[in-house]
Amino acid sequence: MFLSMYRRMMALAAARHARLWLFAVAFAEASFFPVPVDLMLAPMVLARRDRAWELAALCTAGSVAGALAGWLLGAFLLAHIALPIVRFYHGEATLVQLQHRFDEYGVAIILLKGLTPIPFKLVTLAAGAAHFALLPFLAACVVTRGARFFLLAGLLRHFGAPIQTFIEERLTLVLLGVFTLIILGILAVRYI
Repeated sequence: MFLSMYRRMMALAAARHARLWLFAVAFAEASFFPVPVDLMLAPMVLARRDRAWELAALCTAGSVAGALAGWLLGAFLLAHIALPIVRFYHGEATLVQLQHRFDEYGVAIILLKGLTPIPFKLVTLAAGAAHFALLPFLAACVVTRGARFFLLAGLLRHFGAPIQTFIEERLTLVLLGVFTLIILGILAVRYI
């Protein structure tokens, strides 16, 4: 079952409108969507290794645009839109903690959290709710999200064939690992 789903994802990754979907998912992941964009970026790079850097740049641009949307939601629509998103993740306490941590650690929060499986949307919403300075926020988002996506794309571009073989032979294990990271990220948001 997982192998046919993986092959379908690989086919979709090479499809004509896949790049638009990658941008849209990266945007949504940084502002409100619960699934990491890496699940779409990885098969796209494996399907078209010659476009790894272009896909990483597109993913970074979508994520930074989504981070801006998350900041705006947190800053201006906290009660009406952002809090329901935060409640979905059971992250009310985390939102308050992040708001206070922005005063103390500033850009370091964005740089650290942007590389982890912790849902980035909580960081973007908290930065907006704390009215953290917009330009340093966006610069940190470009650095941290770019580092994450370009590192993934570079590894897949360089080691593509062995990684693709590993994924195909151990797909259930790989998916279990990905879902475990997602769950750990959500739990970390709640308890860290």
